[in-house]
Amino acid sequence: MKLNYVHTEKILTDFIKNETHRIGIKKAVIGLSGGIDSAVSAYLTVKALGKRNVTFLLMPYKTSSKSSITDALQISEILRTNSRIIDISEAVDSISDSLDEKELPNVRKGNIMARVRMILLYDESAKNNALVIGTSNKSEILLGYSTIFGDSACAINPIGDLYKTQIRGLARHLEIPEKIIEKKPSADLWKSQTDEDELGFTYEDVDKYLFEKVDERRSDDYLKKAGYSEKFMKRVNSMIIRSQFKRLPPLIAKVSNRTVNIDFRYNRDWNT
Repeated sequence: MKLNYVHTEKILTDFIKNETHRIGIKKAVIGLSGGIDSAVSAYLTVKALGKRNVTFLLMPYKTSSKSSITDALQISEILRTNSRIIDISEAVDSISDSLDEKELPNVRKGNIMARVRMILLYDESAKNNALVIGTSNKSEILLGYSTIFGDSACAINPIGDLYKTQIRGLARHLEIPEKIIEKKPSADLWKSQTDEDELGFTYEDVDKYLFEKVDERRSDDYLKKAGYSEKFMKRVNSMIIRSQFKRLPPLIAKVSNRTVNIDFRYNRDWNT
């Protein structure tokens, strides 16, 4: 799982520059949460496109941690990039109240927050002709630990092939403040929520397992012999399988000779 971070930085900044310019867009917008993933995406995007071409949106809810805003503002100040704070509390509460339920479960309310944030990001994208840059890492993508059409939505994702533990290494290489790197990972969707409490395991443990299972294609027998418990393996495997739909475009029923994403699958640069 070790990476050459100098080489990785170049690959990812080139990716951002090439993929934005390929379709004639030179600007980007990122939802900045104060966490490590969005910070890494922000640093890479500013390096690739320049600070004048990047906008950060900070979108707190009324229960969001104060450190989420202060840490996000610190990133914006370090990178000297335009940022705006948009409080999503009224919008989220309006949607929640319209559902005519006493109190929504945390997960459902968290999904509403994630999708309201994406509405704002895509509106900013339309206003400034800017691409929405993704902030989900490989661990989250494989485990389905995201909201479909919420925080998982983006035009391009520079960090989606890096595990959480690799993101930490890249963050140190990019000289992101240590307090952001060392924060407990949290989607900050409700008070005191942390990713690892919700998942039931640490990113260090699951990243090692995912790397062996996905990248090195180790069999379950091999992984059992390597010391992973059957309970842990069953939980992680089931999360990967159940969330496959989140990693695919919507499936289209086939009624013609050439169906989008089935027969009609040109590369994104097919017309050049």
